[in-house]
Amino acid sequence: MGLMRYAWRNLWRNKRRTGITLAAVTLNTAILIMAYALMDGMIKHSVQNATNVVLGEAQIHAEGYREDHSFYKSLPDPEIILKKATEHRIGAAPRSYGYGLVSVGAKSAGALFWGIDPAVERAVFDLADNIQFGRFLSDKPEQGIVLGKKLARSLHASIGDEIIVVVQAADGSLGNELYTIFGILKTVGDNIDRGAAILHQDDFRELFVSKGRIHEVALNTRGEMPIMELAALMATAAEGTQVKTWRELMPLLSDMVNIFDSVMLIFYAIFVLAAGLGVMNTMLMATYDRMREFGILKAIGTSPWRIIGNMAVEAFVLAVTAAAFGLVIGLAGGYYFQEVGIDTRIFAAGDFSFSGVAFDPIWRAVLGVKVVAIPVVVMCVICTIASLYPAVLAARINPVRAIHHV
Repeated sequence: MGLMRYAWRNLWRNKRRTGITLAAVTLNTAILIMAYALMDGMIKHSVQNATNVVLGEAQIHAEGYREDHSFYKSLPDPEIILKKATEHRIGAAPRSYGYGLVSVGAKSAGALFWGIDPAVERAVFDLADNIQFGRFLSDKPEQGIVLGKKLARSLHASIGDEIIVVVQAADGSLGNELYTIFGILKTVGDNIDRGAAILHQDDFRELFVSKGRIHEVALNTRGEMPIMELAALMATAAEGTQVKTWRELMPLLSDMVNIFDSVMLIFYAIFVLAAGLGVMNTMLMATYDRMREFGILKAIGTSPWRIIGNMAVEAFVLAVTAAAFGLVIGLAGGYYFQEVGIDTRIFAAGDFSFSGVAFDPIWRAVLGVKVVAIPVVVMCVICTIASLYPAVLAARINPVRAIHHV
């Protein structure tokens, strides 16, 4: 404690210089915490938007299905896959897909029909929470349908309208049926917005005479299991299937996440370097101011390592004090951005999506131990290291010349 008090007293021998350096390191620490929280929030929310709404952390298809999306390439044993997922407490949603035409009044369009189990979708994914108008499908088949936002707009469709559906069934017959529009989705993703027509699995089975064909099982643990472990576990669930993680299903989004990590490292390096140079400059100025003091200390037998240690402690005390202030400011700012966020609609009107995934226009930060601890620890370490150069200069000083230094 005596060494700390000595270092603290020496720091404030020049109040203005120490104050400026303290403010600079404090500001850098606070900005790093807030920027890290915002970037971490963007990455986490982007991945959550992609995986929790409908995509899942991994998907299982029959071999070759993803290449041509043939109606007849269905999963050979979906029950085995679902059973294994249940045994390991993995959320698994079976889905069927088929193409056809939809028509409301004089308007018609092509659509990709989804056959889903609404209860399972609600339990595993957030798609049911993304209804803009009307409601999601109920657990029992009611001849209802939910449309993507842009598809509904192109059909001039409204809640309660009757929609005519024409498809080619699995047995070669022409399937046609009349449904009622129960709901219209918010912006979820380009493919869903433009072409999704979602039916209850029983209605889908009857319309397409699908005989229970399942084309996809979407898996989601909401972060409880690493995606590679999830993929490896489910890869052995059934033969003749392919397991793809969200990084393989959406490579552009995966690349974007990797780029954000690199950008954050560069951002870190710039701010940490600036803070380190500031501390080094302060300690250099202090070295020249205290030249005679160091000369006297060496003349009475103080070892060079003692001088280096004293200056390193001074820099450490300065860095810890600044980091503490920066931590308080950074936490306050990060909490504000976490609760209120930044409304990106002031920069660009309309919905924003990337790689087919819709993003929340409110950009929110995410505060966590890593987000807070790393900037504080790195700042303290770098500032202490930055003090070593002026400390070595002071330790190597010639006592006679230093005592006569003016």
